[in-house]
Amino acid sequence: MAKKTALILAGGGGHTSIALAIAQILFGKVEMSFLVPERDWLSRKILTKYGKVRNIAKLRDPLTPNYQMIVKFPMAFMKSFQEVKNYDLVVSCGSNFCIPPAVVAWLRRIPVINIESRVAIRTPSKTARILHPVSSLTVLQWDEQKRNLKGIVTGPIFPRREFKPWNGGYILVTGGTEGHKQLFDALSDSDLHNIVLQTGKIDPRIYSNKHPEWKVFSMSEKFQEILAGADIVITHQGGGTIFESILYEKPLIIVHNTDLKRTAGVEDIRILALKANAMFLIKITTNHILHAINEIKKHISPRLPNGSENLCEMILKILNNV
Repeated sequence: MAKKTALILAGGGGHTSIALAIAQILFGKVEMSFLVPERDWLSRKILTKYGKVRNIAKLRDPLTPNYQMIVKFPMAFMKSFQEVKNYDLVVSCGSNFCIPPAVVAWLRRIPVINIESRVAIRTPSKTARILHPVSSLTVLQWDEQKRNLKGIVTGPIFPRREFKPWNGGYILVTGGTEGHKQLFDALSDSDLHNIVLQTGKIDPRIYSNKHPEWKVFSMSEKFQEILAGADIVITHQGGGTIFESILYEKPLIIVHNTDLKRTAGVEDIRILALKANAMFLIKITTNHILHAINEIKKHISPRLPNGSENLCEMILKILNNV
């Protein structure tokens, strides 16, 4: 009997970490393929061992203008018609990237599971609102999200640990895909030496030239390994690193990036910081960050339930009924 087939839509960053969580559990049980954004080499690298990986255009990034979405939508929709066919199920892991292929799946009567963002707690994400009417199932990660959308709560979704946590004596600072220049500049004005810095789209040479004692890189496929050895993690309000820090039980500081106006709002992150026993900084100065580093050492990282198994049970149940 042929295996059931599923197309997983991985929009990059934290959305790809959810796709990875699904892939780790369903590998060998379901024949999986993946769609990732164009030029997202990291998502491709992470997922390629679990199935075929293809790409379509992402409608827009957090810092790109709205008109880009209008220009790219027809191209993404046409490419989705080429890619989304002959599957038993499509799983959307979030971000605007998922909208065209998920809509095409619905038009072709392929069931769609849409996963709400881990950081959209007080208000629903735009992608979830758009895809809710065409989804056979909306997956929620927090009980609070039931106020926003009709769906089933699995709990927060994490990938599996790939490394044993250890204390390497360094502070990991991350800016996600776009980077967080205000945070990086504030840290650059400190006398901290034990920094491992991930800069995203910001040129890492800006900081490696000034601080040759720092370890600086833009992106890395070995990110989980690097995070596993951090004593403290400092990151922005995106979901990926926040949840991987919880997974590895690392003291966490979340520093608001005002440039990312399309991500979770301040109140959403306040709630998330409480759940993660993290510190949340809105005012970004060197002194504020140094104070937070000293204070976060007193915090105990929580162990949150992993909703990945619950999610994959739902996926298998739907696949068994198609």
